[in-house]
Amino acid sequence: MTDLRRTLESASDAGGAAEMPATPQPSLHVSPAPHLSNTSLTTQRMMLDVLIGLAPVVGMAVYVFGWYAVQQVGLATLACLAAEAAFVKWRGRTITLNDLSAGVTGVILGLSIPWSAPWYVPVLGGVFAIGLGKVVFGGLGQNIFNPAMVGRAFVMLAFPAALGASAFIAPDSAILSQATPLTLAKQEAVSTALWPMFLGTVNGSLGETSVLASLIGGLYLVIRRTASWEIPVSVLGAVAVCAGIGQLLAGPDYALTLGHHLFGGALVFGAFFIATDPCSSPLTPKGKAIFGAGVGVLIYILRTFSGYPEGLMFAILLMNACAPLINRWTVPTPLGGPVPAKK
Repeated sequence: MTDLRRTLESASDAGGAAEMPATPQPSLHVSPAPHLSNTSLTTQRMMLDVLIGLAPVVGMAVYVFGWYAVQQVGLATLACLAAEAAFVKWRGRTITLNDLSAGVTGVILGLSIPWSAPWYVPVLGGVFAIGLGKVVFGGLGQNIFNPAMVGRAFVMLAFPAALGASAFIAPDSAILSQATPLTLAKQEAVSTALWPMFLGTVNGSLGETSVLASLIGGLYLVIRRTASWEIPVSVLGAVAVCAGIGQLLAGPDYALTLGHHLFGGALVFGAFFIATDPCSSPLTPKGKAIFGAGVGVLIYILRTFSGYPEGLMFAILLMNACAPLINRWTVPTPLGGPVPAKK
């Protein structure tokens, strides 16, 4: 106060030539709740958890398909990393490959294609996964669709022969070569034994053969709280309910049984590693349950009534589009009750 008084007196003596100093203003930082955070829960740590969870799935794929699995996963991962660096550099942003998100996209994409796919399938899939599935929306955290499934959808539509049912059959190959269990059940009414499907000694895309490996990795993600348990539980629960009702209505001779729905295809792999993507799934617990149930119902519908033996990819992409609406439907009630309506 003494310094301020002296300044004012000096200004008065100078005939008002000096201006009165500005009053200091408080610095307010406003941000939405919640205001409590765990500084150890970084993007890099979450993505590292996903890579660790994927390790059993990758290991089983290498055990069953050998070098082909290494080639497909490796090419898809390298393509995603290169595309991420190129697109981000093109936009004039800092390259952030160390957050591991591009690597996770590449591994999941590589595990979602057949062992016999030509080299350009994982490469182009990786480029379009990053370009159309992530960068075009503004980058990590702003994409509304799962990038790996965007890349998978592109190559499936562009190269149907390389990813269709015939891609899993190569009579002259030493690798496991036969129709997938879901294709046999749907097109030829032949039921595959459930135990090999659980272990992973059947044909299919690299990451969808072993339910056991997917469960081990998926439970790790849930325990680490990297994946929300509501989504895989509701996905598997919805498929179980729909498939159980369908089997009761179809009778005992129906080849596509409840067990084949649960153990066949990419259901368990997708429920834990793809549907739980935090960027493209709802935020609230209720919204996650609705989202997972929608994915499960759509998987059953596509498997049963469409021409595709597997419906996970389309089911997840369709529900990704619904995630913003689900978030609006499931806004939680604030502490103290709902906001009073304006009169």
